[in-house]
Amino acid sequence: MGVTGPIRVVVAKPGLDGHDRGAKVIARALRDAGMEVIYTGLHQTPEQIVDTAIQEDADAIGLSILSGAHNTLFAKVIELLREREAEDIKVFGGGIIPEDDIVPLKQLGVAELFTPGATTTEIVTWVNANVRQPAQT
Repeated sequence: MGVTGPIRVVVAKPGLDGHDRGAKVIARALRDAGMEVIYTGLHQTPEQIVDTAIQEDADAIGLSILSGAHNTLFAKVIELLREREAEDIKVFGGGIIPEDDIVPLKQLGVAELFTPGATTTEIVTWVNANVRQPAQT
């Protein structure tokens, strides 16, 4: 992972969920905040997402999951990052995630979760504070 230049974030919509407005809003907010964003589009498999993150030398993966399959999809992405020795790529996400699932997902290795109502400002602030500090120019 390089430590210079803007933070690189892969924003992905895993699984069968067909709603990507939220992911696009987040991608734009991160881009507007000076980050490089790679948006993978709809219906990505965890394997495709991890491949993209590694190929793009991403610092983080942001998953948007509204389908209810968050436990399975987050677990698979984290497992694949471990297998590929890319655990330095932070995973965060948002969507419709029940309160009861948040602690187990964080214990699994998800760095942060944003539920409906989270603002783009909150998300941008979290990424800036927790992913890596961009190089000072």
